[in-house]
Amino acid sequence: MRFGKQLNLFLVDGTPGGLLTAEVGGWTGHITAAPRSHMKHLLQREEASRTGVYILLGEDPSAPEGVRAYIGEGDELRTRLRTHAQPLEQGGKEFWDRVILMTSKDANLTKAHVLYLEARLIEIAKVAQRSEIDNAQAPDRKHRLPEADIAVMEAYLAELETVLPMLGVNIFRQPAARSDSPKLEPVGAANSDPVTFYLTHGPSGRVARAQEHDGQFTVLRGSQAATVWTGTEHSYSKLLESLHSDGTLEPHPSQEHSTFTRDRVMNSVSAAAAVILGRTANGRTDWKEEKTGMTYSDWQNQNLDDV
Repeated sequence: MRFGKQLNLFLVDGTPGGLLTAEVGGWTGHITAAPRSHMKHLLQREEASRTGVYILLGEDPSAPEGVRAYIGEGDELRTRLRTHAQPLEQGGKEFWDRVILMTSKDANLTKAHVLYLEARLIEIAKVAQRSEIDNAQAPDRKHRLPEADIAVMEAYLAELETVLPMLGVNIFRQPAARSDSPKLEPVGAANSDPVTFYLTHGPSGRVARAQEHDGQFTVLRGSQAATVWTGTEHSYSKLLESLHSDGTLEPHPSQEHSTFTRDRVMNSVSAAAAVILGRTANGRTDWKEEKTGMTYSDWQNQNLDDV
């Protein structure tokens, strides 16, 4: 059983695009997020002097709708951040435009703790496959932490995986759980079970399945998609190309269709429909709920008259 959480956000300069802090009731962790343009202000804050882990985030130019991330740690975070803010020729990183600092309010995070957290975050991000990880190599997480400390760090990670998406950081979110997977039921949550949808391409007979769960629309492994884009030029054509390039889609030997090799979270139902059909599409009407046959739009709006 899961209970609700209280997330406290503070907009430091009073604007939604500026520096902010985030805390969860009952959690000793502390998160500070800032755009790169606010680095001077961030480096002056007390959190930047703490031991912790951080994420640099920016666009991935090699993939449409893609995110590139670098995950690091430091005894004094501002020292590492100053290095990353330097020009490329001076050892800095150019791709990022946002930074997330993850520290502790009670200052109990040690070097061993943050090395463990860094390694686990890289591991989780690679499993999620929602970003291009800029780290040259993954650190070894087999640091000598006592069993009790490992348990505390895993609890810290569990909180991060809940809080970070609220800040728009989704690189650690896993695809929606399949309907036959064990899951915890949120108290009072509507549609807590994954809902399955299907889409067919009449001329070719291609069939795809997807699930909506926890606000994520995930095309399921084994779904059939277009091998080539046949519609008018659109950014979704680059998305289809990208999914082939990164191995998410594998062409059938006949070239009649491609197959999803893994579950893939999509940014929208229309983007999901477009790569299945090989042309632009209205996913809200093309995807059908598996049990009733109602469109995605009708499924979203069902029972509104009863409210």
